[in-house]
Amino acid sequence: MAVALYARVSTTKQADKDLSIPDQLKQMRDWCKARGYLVGAEYVEPGASATDDRRPIFQQMISEATRNPAPFEAIIVHSLSRFFRDALEFALYERNLNRSGVKFESMTQQTSDDPAGGMARKIFNIFDEYQSKENGKHTLRAMQENARQGFSNGSRPTFGYRTVETDAIGNKGRKKRFEVDPVEAEVVRRIFDLYLNGLNGADVGTKRIAVHLNGRGLKMRRQPWNASRVQEVLKNPTYIGQFVFNKRGKDGKRKPETEWITVAVPAIIEKGTFERALARVAARAPTKVPPRMVTNPTLLTGLLKCGACNAGMTLTTGKSGRYRYYKCQTRIGRGIQACDSQSIPMEKLDRLVLEALAEKVFAPSRVKALMAKLTKAMKSAHGEADASIGKLSKELKDLETATERLYEAVEKGI
Repeated sequence: MAVALYARVSTTKQADKDLSIPDQLKQMRDWCKARGYLVGAEYVEPGASATDDRRPIFQQMISEATRNPAPFEAIIVHSLSRFFRDALEFALYERNLNRSGVKFESMTQQTSDDPAGGMARKIFNIFDEYQSKENGKHTLRAMQENARQGFSNGSRPTFGYRTVETDAIGNKGRKKRFEVDPVEAEVVRRIFDLYLNGLNGADVGTKRIAVHLNGRGLKMRRQPWNASRVQEVLKNPTYIGQFVFNKRGKDGKRKPETEWITVAVPAIIEKGTFERALARVAARAPTKVPPRMVTNPTLLTGLLKCGACNAGMTLTTGKSGRYRYYKCQTRIGRGIQACDSQSIPMEKLDRLVLEALAEKVFAPSRVKALMAKLTKAMKSAHGEADASIGKLSKELKDLETATERLYEAVEKGI
């Protein structure tokens, strides 16, 4: 009988240290040889949990096993827990394999193919699932206590920090603490400075900061910066000495704050600076402020589109802020090879737009006709709810005010 072997360990650390997979494979090969089984394929999954099916090698094996015809007649594992630690998922995949004529065997938990054997496999798997959840609870409890004592739990430290060994001994050697990484910390400080103080006299947002850093070769651990990563830095309390552990579960969902563990780490940013940046991020959120007002209060920012690539155009400066231009965001972010449009002087374009509005949209005859229409509507609405009259009055007043300001702007050449 042709069979396939499936070997798995839960962590990449186990795989790197060669603790389990070679032993699993050796025992399964010997077991198959003693029974006259021909091993046609071996599937090795280093560093993957058996609590779900998000395992690329596992999925490859299932896909090949369910072909017609199947390339092998059975899948051999060291124990049922190597295949799945979830009873429902185990049953679903076993049923799918059986439909394709592929059996499932464990060399350490052998069962028959009759109903009694099926029941035995279900019992084994329920106990594996229970044990997995209990182990997870104990592991998390130990990691929480480790975090309370100020030690790292092994995950990659936040950008701006690194870990160093201490004299304290843990289950896997010396424990580690966080310390500031001098090179990365300077990039963090630069981000906060740019966001609060601008660049060359001009206000900048997270996108412009990302472009600035990437243009100078300042990567985020070999990855280019983008607006989202810059904003994560600006909102991360780790930089004022408050690293939060156990914020999210394995499923990525946010846990209640009562379960969070705050670890004291060396601060990179002063608390006042962090709070000012955080307040500015909140104030500039598109859900609270119209998009055209987020980046700059200039007349046309957020309204202009590039004629070459249809991207938005934003304000840029030259000669230390002496000159201002509207420039394509594609060209700013990706360079001339992505868009060859030209920058447009802000003052020139603003004047053209204002003059066109004054001449065609807010022409005296047009404004008078609109006001007459509004006045007539107000009179015909007499006797209706005061709210309706108040709304019309406000629209008329706003229109008169806007018209006066527009004429003043045109006269002053703004």
